[in-house]
Amino acid sequence: MKYSQWLTLIILAICLYVSWQIRTILLLAFAAVVFAVVLNRAVSFVQRWVPARKAAVLLVLLGGLIVFGTFGMLIVPPFGRQLKELIELSPQIVYRLQLWLQDRIIENSDLPDDFRLVESLYNQLSNFDLRLLVNRFFLVFSNTLSLTVNVLLVLVVMLMMLLNPQPYRRLFKVIFPSSMRRTVEQVLDHCEDAIVGWFIGITFNMVVIAIMSMIGLWLLGVPLVLANGLLAGLLAFIPNIGPVVSVIPPVAIALLEAPWKAIAVIGLYILIQQIESNLLTPFVMKQQVDLLPAITLLAQVVFSLFFGFLGLLLALPLALTLQQWLNEFWVKRYAEAH
Repeated sequence: MKYSQWLTLIILAICLYVSWQIRTILLLAFAAVVFAVVLNRAVSFVQRWVPARKAAVLLVLLGGLIVFGTFGMLIVPPFGRQLKELIELSPQIVYRLQLWLQDRIIENSDLPDDFRLVESLYNQLSNFDLRLLVNRFFLVFSNTLSLTVNVLLVLVVMLMMLLNPQPYRRLFKVIFPSSMRRTVEQVLDHCEDAIVGWFIGITFNMVVIAIMSMIGLWLLGVPLVLANGLLAGLLAFIPNIGPVVSVIPPVAIALLEAPWKAIAVIGLYILIQQIESNLLTPFVMKQQVDLLPAITLLAQVVFSLFFGFLGLLLALPLALTLQQWLNEFWVKRYAEAH
């Protein structure tokens, strides 16, 4: 290899190493870009009537604050109370599970040895305290400034990009040769459309799933409808994984009243998931986002493995962005070459 090629490989390796070391900062920057892209579409819409960019940004931010403030005042207090009740019910839930395991499995000496694993589960449930777990979780976050600093970083970077996005696009395009910059501009537009489409689709799905969950749990007579419904809607932000996690609290609460209710809740959530997969996704998400379900799941696994919880949250916008770049610079060029 030539000296210049070795030098290029060394520089590339150094860049990759530095990027890996600051991967959290890069992910936070990407989160700021995602929020800026979504809000920029709203700002562009407002600029039809308010041409001044700063005034349009201010109106969009004020509108967002009013919406979230109203939501917070109306929903957060009852949600917090019901979530507290859910945590306080955890000892009863664990006790009921212990009784069920004791009556159905542990006292049955005819079961094979493989089922002795359930006895280990029984012993673990005896020492489980959800309240202590939640208290420790909030204690960790209340004693550290990292979460606050990260949120502030995302907000500040998002605001800077939102006020004047063009210099950042030009700076990004400078990285590429002049012959590629027109194509890069097109890819950036496609990425923006994909991210905005994903946000519209996932927001619609979250709202519909929350409403369906509340109605279904109310019809079944399961307590804490608001808390469980909102949890189902919020966890729908994480496709595939979120719906599985969201079913645990209502099933546990239903188990306190009657086993059939727990089974009915599982059936309800399976039905909602089928409606979301077969109706909402085809008619909403697939019109906004062109991403196969298997790719979605693999993206969540890969990004959460490499980047943790933040990677899981940003898995879909990251996958959509990579899809646009790969489609333009690899798929199309490979297809044209053959």
